[in-house]
Amino acid sequence: MRLLVTGGAGFIGSAVIRQVIRETDWQVINLDKLTYAATPEALEDCAHDPRYRLVEGDICDRALVAGLFEEHAPDAVMHLAAESHVDRSIDGPAAFLQTNVTGTFTLLEAARDWWAGRPGFSGGEFRFHHISTDEVYGSLDPHDPAFTETTPYAPNSPYSASKAASDHLVRAWGETYGLPVVTTNCSNNYGPWQFPEKMIPVMVIAAHEGLEMPVYGAGENVRDWLHVEDHARALRLVLEKGAPSQVYNIGGDAERRNIDVVRQVCAALDQRRPGNAPHDRLIRFVEDRPGHDRRYAMDSGRVRGELGWTPRESFESGLEATIDWYLANQEWWRAIRAGRYDGQRLGLRG
Repeated sequence: MRLLVTGGAGFIGSAVIRQVIRETDWQVINLDKLTYAATPEALEDCAHDPRYRLVEGDICDRALVAGLFEEHAPDAVMHLAAESHVDRSIDGPAAFLQTNVTGTFTLLEAARDWWAGRPGFSGGEFRFHHISTDEVYGSLDPHDPAFTETTPYAPNSPYSASKAASDHLVRAWGETYGLPVVTTNCSNNYGPWQFPEKMIPVMVIAAHEGLEMPVYGAGENVRDWLHVEDHARALRLVLEKGAPSQVYNIGGDAERRNIDVVRQVCAALDQRRPGNAPHDRLIRFVEDRPGHDRRYAMDSGRVRGELGWTPRESFESGLEATIDWYLANQEWWRAIRAGRYDGQRLGLRG
């Protein structure tokens, strides 16, 4: 298997590549723009493996992408490259449209042009795997059933709207041109190497540093949490065994209110740093995000029933391990805080 991964230096992409290099004999070409949120350090164990190659570049660069197809003849594409932080999309939506919509279009066209001239190459079928988010489905009320693969789209942020647009492009290229596509929509990921602007690392770092722990609104918003390693395993399974033109929802079956997640972080830090307890004294409720979706929940019945996937981590075990990882890797996130992102609040423009 020759696998072209876009955005492979990101949080989820790097987890996928680490698993692939560790557990398979596949070759991986990683196309990544290396933006502010890239974590090439997460791939240091892969860097010297002859089966791995990093190419710095933009998925919007049609000539570059076409050249990678010609040079490497990938059997599959796993498309993870995306702008993904909702708060940043509120402040600057243009970058999200460029990467998530135009970039996906460019990648689809390059893949279609290359695949169309090579039917049945390498003795198998080409696969274009597009990775998306639960946020395209909009917001659920407390007693609504979980999102399924047929839930109508109702995106409420510039980020989720741009991802919804990319999902529709992938479906259309499958239906119109016959490109062998598959799409996955995932719930909130967490785990090691997540850029420290997302909620769990923000809270862990703030609690550790004795800083205010900012909770949006009243903290009542609900998310379904999925450990990144479990997500990576699901993505590999869908890539290999998922049905063409199918959509698979991937969730951790771990719905939690934001305030409850923050309190779990505080309790864990109380155990690890009892001299600074209680950490929940640091919780501060702040102005809510504009258009903040109330609840996400994912029905993963299709990927569980058809492909046999189940998460290995409970939210409790995954969170404990994640907290320990951030405490043990302070040099990494301190360097980010000193340079690329200092922890300032984003997304207040309504």
